Amino acid sequence: MSERFEIKVKDFDLAETLECGQCFNFKKADDDFYNVTAFGRVLHVGQKEDNLIFDDTTEEEYKSVWEDYFDLAADYGMIKEIIKENSPELSDIIEKNPGIRIMKQDFFETLISFIISQNKQIPQIKQVIGMLSESYGERYKDSFLFPTPESLLAAGEDGIRKCKAGFRAPYITDAVTKYINGEISEKILSGLDTDSAREKLMTIKGVGPKVANCVLLYSLHRIESFPVDVWMKRIMEELYFHKDTDKKVIESFAAEKFGRYSGIAQQYLFIYAKEK
Repeated sequence: MSERFEIKVKDFDLAETLECGQCFNFKKADDDFYNVTAFGRVLHVGQKEDNLIFDDTTEEEYKSVWEDYFDLAADYGMIKEIIKENSPELSDIIEKNPGIRIMKQDFFETLISFIISQNKQIPQIKQVIGMLSESYGERYKDSFLFPTPESLLAAGEDGIRKCKAGFRAPYITDAVTKYINGEISEKILSGLDTDSAREKLMTIKGVGPKVANCVLLYSLHRIESFPVDVWMKRIMEELYFHKDTDKKVIESFAAEKFGRYSGIAQQYLFIYAKEK
């Protein structure tokens, strides 16, 4: 008999959180529900008003996996007020999109996913992840799990390239090799400060500051990380600089302006950019 677990939530919108560009391994199931693949599971989760609904999930599993995954224990009401106080120009966007949270995703999957994300739109990223999962991941019910490091290593660069990874294939194989060899791991990075962890991630072939910051933000929950891509550069220039500005200058400005919540502020800026 399937189990259903429900909780009341504040300052959380499932669709806003999943669809804002931080996560790629999910599918819309119906009007209110999504199938989310994470941590060797496929979660059927939905939201109706302030009720978050987990199918085939116990309270114990929610507490041990999904509460942390969606960062539901954090006080985002307080965080949003701090951002609005320091950055009134974001108040309108925050009021219109009040339910975004920074997810705490699996480190290895996040690393590979954001290597794939380079110069690709979200539907293309999801397609590559889907092809890799179907080709090299374990079948789970009616879905496929994200491949293990060992299965991607066995696939090799040619096998990964067949999944439309393109020029990113050697980057993925280098990341997989470093992960399996123990050169890069969540444990190692967790023991470093954010700047050192970023530099460590950038020893992987093809990983620059933007991808490294995304990995830090969306898996290690370094919410002070501020990824700057082309869109973020443009919106920061429009809002604050009014001229062409180096990405490093933008990162420094963001650190000073948004402080420890830079990564959360970045999500609202991303929405601002999409609406523009």
